[in-house]
Amino acid sequence: MNIVERGRAHLQSLIALAKRTVWDWKQCPNCGSRWTSCWGSYQRYPWFLGQGRRAVRIQRHMCYQCGHAYSEQSALLVRRSWYAREVHRCAIDHWQHLGTSQRRTAEVLRSWLGLQERWQLWRPLEAEPAERCYLSASTVQRWLDGAGQTAQASVDGQLSGIGHAQVVGTDGLWAKLKGRGQRVVLLVVESISGLVYPPIVAQGEESAGPWQRLFGQAQRAGLDLMAVRGVTSDGAQGLLAYLRRGLTWVQQQRCVWHLWRNLGRELAHAANQAALGLNGEAAEQARQQARTELGELIHRIIDAQSYEQAEAALATLLGHPLGATIGQLLNQQLDRVLVHLLDYYRGLQRVTPEWP
Repeated sequence: MNIVERGRAHLQSLIALAKRTVWDWKQCPNCGSRWTSCWGSYQRYPWFLGQGRRAVRIQRHMCYQCGHAYSEQSALLVRRSWYAREVHRCAIDHWQHLGTSQRRTAEVLRSWLGLQERWQLWRPLEAEPAERCYLSASTVQRWLDGAGQTAQASVDGQLSGIGHAQVVGTDGLWAKLKGRGQRVVLLVVESISGLVYPPIVAQGEESAGPWQRLFGQAQRAGLDLMAVRGVTSDGAQGLLAYLRRGLTWVQQQRCVWHLWRNLGRELAHAANQAALGLNGEAAEQARQQARTELGELIHRIIDAQSYEQAEAALATLLGHPLGATIGQLLNQQLDRVLVHLLDYYRGLQRVTPEWP
């Protein structure tokens, strides 16, 4: 299996483990017999993120067919560890993503887990914790070594069967230069791997020319344009013009962050309409109520899990006394907002790449 298939298989194994019922655990993992009975239990006291240290009861079973005793497993726990699986993953991600040392990683995690040390700086009015966490840098190093050894053992074949990027994201960063000049830096990023292709600098992004240069440079750097299926972007008209002319088979996914920002003005206008004829606290309450109602309806459309849910929420928004204009704007973008729901565009992100 390649690296993507291994990751998917690992996730599915955790999901299957979490879904196991009492009846499933009655089957002996050694011989498959169900001639078993409960055989006592024991307590574990792991640390969890946001929950501190808590007791977890582990049930044991005895198989009368083969004489094998076994314990129930949990997708949340790591065998022979004082820390839950989420703490292991958080430590590795913190060290790798933020680029900090193992000592600082352990220090920050201790603060979160035990509500101690730096937590007392963040929240000085908090009482001292009842129990302290003693996660050390050496423990984090041991977790990293274990993850590294597992990754090293799976190097062979990890890229087999992986084709070219099929979904990408693109964005632009405006910068002010001396002499009051402005330029925009455009880049393309693979949505799944995070690979960043060489960016370009242009005077603007309103025409198709700069975007053609950008994707042409990405193609020279290894991006197979014929394999690309979808691209996540804001509403730049130059990109849309290029896609219609040069990459007609590529579907655009609208960035939901940019979409929310564009709807902000209309949302504020609708809130002011709700407060017409009112003064003081009554006007503010009317504005707040309008923002809450319209915001919830917009969320139900943009974050819908299916086209049917989005269309039902859109109909409700269009029927709202203050939601007609916002509903019409979302109706124009609905197909582009929900592209990520289609299996053909699996992996397409809902937001454009973040700039460091």
